[in-house]
Amino acid sequence: MKTYTRSQLALRNGQDRDEIWVAYQGVIYDVTRSRLWQRGNHYEHWAGQDLTRELDEDAPHIATVFDKFPVIGRLKT
Repeated sequence: MKTYTRSQLALRNGQDRDEIWVAYQGVIYDVTRSRLWQRGNHYEHWAGQDLTRELDEDAPHIATVFDKFPVIGRLKT
């Protein structure tokens, strides 16, 4: 599986390029087709970032929310 840096992920924020990606628990997901992410954000969460800490601490979602999105690769640590 391909790995991407945080800088590469940051470019996929819905503003700089057409792709809208987010990372969760080391996996990068393509949320481009989600109507909830069309402007590069979903509530107080912004695309192009690792959302692990935010989602683990205070989001009402469980990890399976990403199961419906294509996996792009892994986030380089």
